[in-house]
Amino acid sequence: MTSGRDERTLIEACRAGEKEAFGTLVQMYQDRLFPPLLRLTGCADDAADILQDAFLKAFQKLGDFQGESSFYTWVYRIAVNLALSGKRRNRRAPSPFSTRGESNFLDPSDDPDRTDPAAPLELAERETIVQDALLELAPEFRAVVVLKDVDGLRYEQIAAILNIPIGTVRSRLHRAREELRKRLTSLIGDQPGRNDRPRRRVAAIEGDLNKNTK
Repeated sequence: MTSGRDERTLIEACRAGEKEAFGTLVQMYQDRLFPPLLRLTGCADDAADILQDAFLKAFQKLGDFQGESSFYTWVYRIAVNLALSGKRRNRRAPSPFSTRGESNFLDPSDDPDRTDPAAPLELAERETIVQDALLELAPEFRAVVVLKDVDGLRYEQIAAILNIPIGTVRSRLHRAREELRKRLTSLIGDQPGRNDRPRRRVAAIEGDLNKNTK
């Protein structure tokens, strides 16, 4: 039985040859790891492949895990390094964000942004624009934006995952946000205008970028 066992116990069970325990670790963390990998790669299939490869590599190198960080941080580092290495299939799938807004129709609301029939399209457009802008950033800058502004990690966690000083995390994040804002403004400016919606999109996206500042 592996249910109800903590991370350290599961790791020790894996080292003792209990492969089912590693499956439990995968179940514990795969859903948390997939979204940032999706942002880093821009492709759901690539993100899934990298996630699988990361867990496989973690299993093969479990003997090297010293417990200085959590297992999650350790496998996260493996996954991010694989994503940034570019060693994956060079393909682009249709945007996985294109149907997220449909759920708004299932929950009626008095919020005009949610009852607006154009809201799902606006959300899909925003997600696509953000993803396109992210993929234009250099990998080292894309990583800090995704880990901080998408996954909401602390500076200390990002430094541990990327194996860089906290000061480097801060400087890269500042430069990445500035570059991302420029690219977002350019991309949104290329979209067909509808009243002040382009400006609203930039403001909304900038709000998202400024949420995680600690």
